[in-house]
Amino acid sequence: MRRLLNIVAAGALAASLAPLPAMAETSAPQKSEIEGIVHDYLLAHPEVIAQAIQKLQTRQQEQEKDQQTQAIAGLHDKIFDSTNQAVIGNPKGKVTLVEFFDYNCGYCKHSLPDMQALVKANPDLRVVMKEFPILSQGSLDAARISVAVKDLFPDEYPRFHVELLGRNGNASTQKALAVAKDLGLDTAALQKQAAKPEVDQNFAEVRQIADALGISGTPSWVIGNEEISGAVGFDALQEKIAAVRSCGNTSC
Repeated sequence: MRRLLNIVAAGALAASLAPLPAMAETSAPQKSEIEGIVHDYLLAHPEVIAQAIQKLQTRQQEQEKDQQTQAIAGLHDKIFDSTNQAVIGNPKGKVTLVEFFDYNCGYCKHSLPDMQALVKANPDLRVVMKEFPILSQGSLDAARISVAVKDLFPDEYPRFHVELLGRNGNASTQKALAVAKDLGLDTAALQKQAAKPEVDQNFAEVRQIADALGISGTPSWVIGNEEISGAVGFDALQEKIAAVRSCGNTSC
């Protein structure tokens, strides 16, 4: 039966590659017989269907990963070296980790201690913060103030980011300004800066990158040649950091 199925599969493949006139040479009885053989085999060996689906999913995942790798290479400078986004950690670090985040994202809040621990454990790590406010209007409003802090008071951005993301409740303009006030920043200047077109350009750049990489949620990370979705934890990210430090890619 296995040999017969192979013959049938080979015949089906050959038929799919043949010109239409050649396909017409298969008679209706022959076609019915082949369909019956395949039908009976699949009923007798249903695990074949699961294996085929798994193989298809693996192939699709590999294709998506290849496309993502190509997209990362094509947008390398915007992803890793854009001056439009803030940097936490060592600005001249050898290893760069990029985080896409939203101030109202619960998983981003959960990942904050991991990010802080990674910076502490890796003196050569620079973390590029991509403002990706996708969850609510409050997310967007808070992100505007955050970008303004980066623009006007870059040295205070790390403290501002940690404080705003770490506070309970929903992020908003009011909450972001309250954090800024607590840090002694000029809130009037921040509001003025937040309304400038450059802030929208910042968001547009991040959106372009996210669309190209297929990023639709937060937190998402980019390191080396790989995008990582979700709050994966310290150990998973540390493993990638160590690999990039060693060979330049996330797997050596």
